[in-house]
Amino acid sequence: MGIGVPERVKEFCVGEFSSITDFKNALTGCQVIIHAAARVHVMKEAAEEPLVEYRRVNVEGTLNLARQAAAAGVKRFIFVSSIKVNGEGTAPGASYNADDVPAPVDSYGISKMEAEQGLRALAAETGMDVVIIRPVLVYGPGVKANFLSMMRWLQRGVPLPFGAIYNKRSLVALDNLVDLIMTCIDHPAAANQTFLVSDGEDLSTSELLRRMGIALGKPARLLPVLSGLLEQGARLLGKQALGQRLCGYLQVDISKTRELLNWTPPVSVDEALGKTAKYFLEQQPK
Repeated sequence: MGIGVPERVKEFCVGEFSSITDFKNALTGCQVIIHAAARVHVMKEAAEEPLVEYRRVNVEGTLNLARQAAAAGVKRFIFVSSIKVNGEGTAPGASYNADDVPAPVDSYGISKMEAEQGLRALAAETGMDVVIIRPVLVYGPGVKANFLSMMRWLQRGVPLPFGAIYNKRSLVALDNLVDLIMTCIDHPAAANQTFLVSDGEDLSTSELLRRMGIALGKPARLLPVLSGLLEQGARLLGKQALGQRLCGYLQVDISKTRELLNWTPPVSVDEALGKTAKYFLEQQPK
């Protein structure tokens, strides 16, 4: 289960990921597990109690795997968590830190926090190293959701009302996230630590659109609408969360990651946007 170098990562396909899944065959001989499986955001949530469903996979399933891993002699368990454990946004000029007191808001963030807590307790009990990585929004070739919609808007030349958005948000390219995960496989200082990860350069929504437009070869057509009007409109349309992501701040401080691991994001924002745009354009109908 993992990401990266085939000779060092063992893959095992399972059906339902839960508290009763048997991982015994997959764990034989494993030294490190990279755990990224999760129940993620459901756009049209149908569950009567969403938190119960998130806990079933993200907490119970994760801890089931971790307990079996420890019993099988796995040395290190790398858990890909979420910045939502820290919260939903920062004040202008402020940043989340890896060692902040968690303040999750939604069911997904709460379940990730509870999984982290269970893993730390298991590490103390068994001696298996646990490394927790909390990414911000991940983008790269094949990105989905709002990031994909943004590229479609830009490709079509649609005028967008984001020319006066001066927020700052941290993002992380998939290449940079994978590089950090690979660093954490055997770095001695990573043991039982929590790390935040980003590209190291925060962008406003308008900056992101302009630079993605350059990568696509389609200059962004941005209209200067005030952020307050956009957020109010989003609330009226029942899209408050989207309005917050477009207009709000969410910045992370990765100084702990840099200093403790001697790690620097290897891929620049513009290089990563270029790779993302290239893949997107290659998928368009000829």
